Amino acid sequence: MRHDPLYKKITVDEFLAIDFGTDRKFELVDGVIRMMTGGTPAHSRVATNILVFLAGELRGTGCRAYNSDMGVRVNDTDLRYPDVSVFCGNPATREREEQRVFNDPRIIFEVLSGSTAKIDQGAKLAEYRELASVDTIVFADPENELTRVVQRLGPTTWRDDMFAQPHDVALPLLNLTIPHTEIFGRD
Repeated sequence: MRHDPLYKKITVDEFLAIDFGTDRKFELVDGVIRMMTGGTPAHSRVATNILVFLAGELRGTGCRAYNSDMGVRVNDTDLRYPDVSVFCGNPATREREEQRVFNDPRIIFEVLSGSTAKIDQGAKLAEYRELASVDTIVFADPENELTRVVQRLGPTTWRDDMFAQPHDVALPLLNLTIPHTEIFGRD
């Protein structure tokens, strides 16, 4: 995207202070406001399947799954809204519950679509890997019903598994596995 030299980049805090007055959703990318596209029924189904599964499994563990309404502050000029994100170790205090953005996700899920797959698996993946709190990043492809799992092995070491056939997604940090049938279930 061409950058307009007259456009002043803004910070995440400035972005959060804006009242967009619309039902549209926006992200902040390198200090530039970008409108997000709407999802398809398949995209919504897969994101909901993941969220519903995790919500039940995580109850009482100190971890909580959130939908795409919860923002992730990547840095001072980047704010993303993953399809599903998991945060741990922070109790659901009144103050925490009123926040609109967190900066310490442990697990991030992005549901791919034709219009977002390149950005999700490119720029967003790079940004998420920069967050010290992130343990696992999962990409779910509703069209092909396949997953890609990127897991931290050490401070700068990652394992990147792109599965070419149906595969359950192991989340060792949470001591659980999401069955393939739960992620892509149609009922």
